[in-house]
Formats: sequence, structure tokens, C-alpha cells
Amino acid sequence: MHQLLILTVFWLLPMVFMLDKDSPLDCIPRKTVPYHSENAHLFHEEGVFNYSTMLLNEDLGLLVLGAREALYALDLNDISKKLASVKWEVTRNQQDACQGKGKNPETECKNYIRILQKLKDNRMYVCGTNAFDPECDHMSFEDGKLILEKKPEDGKGKCPFDPFQRYASLMVDNDLYSATSVNFLGSEPVVMRSSPVSVRTEFKSTWLFEPNFVSMALMEESKHSNRGDDDKVYIFFSETAVEYDCFDKSVVSRVARVCKGDIGGLRTLQKKWTSFLKARIDCPVLHSQLPHVIQDVYRWCGPQQRWKDCLFFAIFTPQSDTSDLSAVCSYRASDISTVFREGNYKTPVHVETSFVKWVMYSGEVPVPRPGACIDNEAREAGISQTSDLPDQTLQFIRDKPLMDQTIQPIGGKADLVWRGARFTRIIADQVEAADGRKYRVMFIGTEEGTLLKAVNYDGEMFIIEEVQLFEHPDPVKILQFSNRTRHIYAGSNHGAVQIPLSTCGRSLSCVDCVLARDPYCGWDTQTEKCAALSDAQSQLIQSVLHGDASLCPDSDNVKFVNQSIWQGSRHKLHCPNPSNLAKPIWQRDTVPVVNSAHLQLLPDGLLILNASDSDGGLYRCLSVEHSRANEYTTAVVEYQVSIIPVDTRSRNHITSPEPQTGGPSVSGLQAAVAVLVILLAALLGWNLYKGHLPLSCRRKKQEQPQLSSSATHQHTEQKPLTPGRADSSTKNNYTSSEAESNNDEQHNDSVKVILKSLQSVDEESEI
Repeated sequence: MHQLLILTVFWLLPMVFMLDKDSPLDCIPRKTVPYHSENAHLFHEEGVFNYSTMLLNEDLGLLVLGAREALYALDLNDISKKLASVKWEVTRNQQDACQGKGKNPETECKNYIRILQKLKDNRMYVCGTNAFDPECDHMSFEDGKLILEKKPEDGKGKCPFDPFQRYASLMVDNDLYSATSVNFLGSEPVVMRSSPVSVRTEFKSTWLFEPNFVSMALMEESKHSNRGDDDKVYIFFSETAVEYDCFDKSVVSRVARVCKGDIGGLRTLQKKWTSFLKARIDCPVLHSQLPHVIQDVYRWCGPQQRWKDCLFFAIFTPQSDTSDLSAVCSYRASDISTVFREGNYKTPVHVETSFVKWVMYSGEVPVPRPGACIDNEAREAGISQTSDLPDQTLQFIRDKPLMDQTIQPIGGKADLVWRGARFTRIIADQVEAADGRKYRVMFIGTEEGTLLKAVNYDGEMFIIEEVQLFEHPDPVKILQFSNRTRHIYAGSNHGAVQIPLSTCGRSLSCVDCVLARDPYCGWDTQTEKCAALSDAQSQLIQSVLHGDASLCPDSDNVKFVNQSIWQGSRHKLHCPNPSNLAKPIWQRDTVPVVNSAHLQLLPDGLLILNASDSDGGLYRCLSVEHSRANEYTTAVVEYQVSIIPVDTRSRNHITSPEPQTGGPSVSGLQAAVAVLVILLAALLGWNLYKGHLPLSCRRKKQEQPQLSSSATHQHTEQKPLTPGRADSSTKNNYTSSEAESNNDEQHNDSVKVILKSLQSVDEESEI
């Protein structure tokens, strides 16, 4: 038993050291920025939801926003300014038909705008779910108005039926590439190109098996190609794996590829893709037993950059509730292309246990290579288009579209692993810092409506800040970026928001600005402000790689507060921490403060308990933050604390009693009591004169317990003091005799209440 324990320890020890060395879980945002309306421009229209489709038209300065049953043209510089809008609502008959099929009329049976693509003639192609009957139309922006042509087209295979189903779309040369489902139930997934020659995938589980489509991207691989290659469209999605021998279904992430010039086969795969290949894409995450699932992908290509050097940034989330880790992985376009161009295929093999096992195909591969685009070599063999491909090649790709190799991220590991709100969307930008190097900045949306800003500095992932985009937590459903305005646009269920790439003014000191390690910002020594590189008036102090703030000038801009505290009371001295990575340290008269009976150290301040004379003095709150370069200590705030003695407080707040001159006198109170007694006596005499108080009232009082329980309950209720007045709310349905009876009962009740009141008055008088 002891030997087994020792072996277990030795087996786990290297893993512990590995986690301690390479684990990125300690990557937390340096700053957390709460929501504030001044941080962003917000757009929302009452009664409209699901702002999840965007189209940036930088030529016209527009952000076209698609929501539920509405489209908006917003000012790209300030999206809170609505320039135009148009409604696209379902009819009553469409809504009734949708409800008749078992869908919710208030949520599902609406028209959710799902596709918004730009055409070559500056018109827009727009599609909506249309109460589970998808339709498409053309739209234009003319003379400050959005005009929907109202010439609907069938949207099946282009736009999803279900407004909450994942999908993807891309417009290439006025041809719409879409990945969605072609039937009402969502059970027939398809990747399709809608054009004069439409092409789609096969309805086979080996091609697509319960997929969730994520994103599409065009790679212009034909440019400067020595092989005469074709452009490709990449499709990212997740699906239930067919290649694993598991009792439970396992979801894996995929990337598929089709050729732009593919028109299908002549007999085999007629009007079907002849170039559809797919491969598994992996993002290793610590502690995960099941592979993480891809959620969004952003293609980044620099200007004048070859397609091979383009990158794909992808976010992954766990497929089970046992993990709360989201991750970001990056991939080279060249690595993905190599797997499809040179990799091995997988093939299904039937075994004796009547299930299918997928193994690497080791047989002869037909020529031309299955799934390859038409290139110069194929043209030399007399194959100028995909309809010229031999049946042997087409039959191979129809049965074996899955590649054997798994596409791994750059470096073989995740760039960022995050414990917290799950990632939903990602975009990236490249910026040149003051050191002349270019850095890629990632902006990641979460399901709580926050935006992370992170940079990879030579293998070190650094999160600059986390910004709350919306007032209430709301998942980020779309992210877009404009090179013209240098702003980010985010959409959620309840609105859209616009924020700048960086807000350098949040850093108020040179040390804070440099330690932020934001490649967009640096400390301007002339204006003594943290400024954007594009707005700098002098040479900036910046150190994004190491966070070296040694060049910062000494600052004496420390907030000073005179604080008076009562003796014996408790008081909190606040210290706003400038960074989540910093540690606050308190000093009293230059001596470090430690926890004691009187002083309690808190994350955001110092609590003084039962203040005494010895607790007075000069308190300083210091912020200590580590960086790659050094440890930096800055003063945040100073308090000069004075203790006020208790006797001083007593003299200031406790005064001797003085005679009252403005209040009522004793004789006045006596006169008021006498008047009250006279009035009560007069009331009693008037009731005796009218016969309301018979002499047998004392006998009736004794007989009262013999009444029914309902009558007893009725008598205990409080009645009006004026005798003979009936309750107006109960006399409309009574007969005359019942009314007289009720009047007598109410009469007796009134008498009893008066007697009870008189009795209490007499008892108080006797006292």
C-alpha cells in the first residue's frame, strides 16, 4: 500500500511542476472597468430585441444592424444616431401557421434577421427566419433611407428556420455560401452555394452529423499561385464525432474546405461538392477530459500579406458542466491547407461487432487527388472543371471526406485559458508599438457582456483589461471591427454598443500607464498624460514587453485627506487599487501596518476598530505591482487621522434641559380633557334619549356568548361609530326585511362599540 502511494506521488509530481510552470490559469485582467454610459455609444430601440447581425459599410459610413423584425442604418462614428430604419415583420397568417406547428408565437414565430451581406452594386442581401419559413430580399440605402425591395426569395438552405440555431454565411462574388439546415426540423444540415450553379453537401452522416456551424472565411489561394490553384472557402463547425468508439456521443471541432470553382460532378456527386474535405481541429486545455468545442473564429490577414501567413483565432468552451475553462487557440492558414493537400484520409471499416470503426486509409489514392481543386496539373491532364473528374476520384471523396490528421494550434497549446464567464465571440487587430514591433491584440466577448483585451508577448499572455459593455449582463452575440473609425461594435439581445480600441485616459500616472502594457498607449512626457500613439505630441514612454517603468519621472501627485474619527468608533480608510495585479500595503508613520485588534487590512482599504488615541497618525496606502522588469511601489492616498475624545463629543452634542415655551401648557391639556368628557356625556345622553341604549343592554351583553360563531365574528369586527349607517357595499342584494335585520344588528354593534369605548374611558378616569 505504501509502495503504491509512493508511486502515485512520483507520478503526479512532474504534473504538478508542469502545471506550476506552464499553467495560464493565473492570467487575470489587470483592470476591471465597470459599465458607464460615458465609456461607449449605445443603441437600443424599445420593443426590439436580438441585435445579432451587423454589416459595416465604411464607404458610406454606415453600420447596418439587423435585429428581430427590424433593420437599422446607424452612424458608423456614433451608433447612437439612427439614420434610417425599416421593419420586416411577419404577417398574422404566417404567425398563426408557425404557432400551429408547435412554435412559440412570442419568440420563435417572429422574423429574426440572420443574413446581411453586401453585393457588388452596393445593395445588400438580407434574409430572415420569417416565422420558421425563411425568406430573403434585397435592400438598399438611398437618400438617407433604407429601402426593402419586397421581392422575397425562398430562403431555405440560406437562412436557418430556427432563430436560435447556429449558422454561418459568406458572400463571394455575389454568390452566397451558407451553412444551415434545409428543413423545418433542422435535421438536414447543408453547406451550400446559392448561385446559377448551386452546389451542396451530401445528406450523409459521414459528411455532416448534427453540426453546429460557427464561421466561414475566404482564402484567396489563387493569388500568386505557381500551381494555378483555386480560392477556398473554409467552414468552421462542431459536430458529433463518428470516428470514436464511445458509448456516449462526443462532440469535436471541425474545419472543412470547398473550392470556389467547384460545380459538382457529372454523374457521381452531381450538383454536390467534389472538394468537400474536413478535419478535426484541436485546442488542448488543462484538466479537460473531453475536447473543448469551437464557438467562434476570426480570420486575421495583414495588408499585402500572403494567405499562408494569415491566422485564425478561435475560441473554445467546455462541452460539459464539469469545467469552467474557456480557451483561445491560434492556427496558421498554411498548416490547415497542408493537412488537406497532403494529409492521409480516414476510412470506415466494418468489424464483427456490427459497428463502424474509422482508421487511417493506407490503400492507393486515386489521381487526381480526391478533394483537390482544379490546378495546372489537372488542366494538363484534360480536366478543366470538376465535372471532368473521373468517377473513381468522386466515389472516393463521397465515402471518405474525413482527414486523419488533427490540426494543432501554434505552439501546440492554447494561447489563453480563462476561468470565468464563457467566451462567445472574438476579433483581432494588429498594432505597431513604440518599439517598432507589431503586436496582435485579441478582443474577446463573454456571456456576461464583458470584453477582454489580451496580447501575447513572446509567449506570455497578458490581459490588459476587462470592460463591462452593457449595464446588465447580456451575452455578446457579435463583434465587428472598423479600420476607419478604430472602434469595436458589439451586439447583444438588448442592444448594440460601440467602444474605442483603447481608452488611454484610464491610466492617471506614468507608472500605471506603462504597467498597463497596452500597445495602443504610452506616457506623453510633454502633456503628462497617458495618450494614444497616434495622438502623441512627443516621444512616449512605453514598455509593452517587460513593463519597465523605470523611465517614469517621480510623481508627487498623491491624494491627501484629513480624517477625524471619534474615539471608540470604527472607520474605514478607502484605498482604490489601480490594478488587479497590484497588492496594497499600508503604512502608519512610515511603519508597516499589520492586522491587530484595532486595525484590519481589507482588499480595498483599512478598517480602524474601537479607535483610541494611539490610532492617530499619518496613514499611507501604497500599491506594489510586479512586472517582468521590476517591482514598482507607488503611493495612492494619504490620510492624516485625528482621534476626537469622547468628552469633547459629549460637550458638543449633550445639552442641559431648558423649559419649553412653545409647547402646550398643563392648563390647556386639562381644558381639552374637560371638553372631551362633556362631549362624551352629551353623546351618551342623546343615545339614551333616542332609545339607542335600552336599560337591558347589560343583559344583552351577558347573552352575547349564546350567538352563533358567525355572529360572534361579525360582532368583533370594527364598525363605524355613527349609529344606523349601513355598509354600502353589502346592501344592494338584500330584501327589505333582511335590510331591517341588518340595520338592527349594526345598531346593536354600534351601541356595543360605544359602551366599550365608554368603559375604557371610565377605567382610565379611575386610574
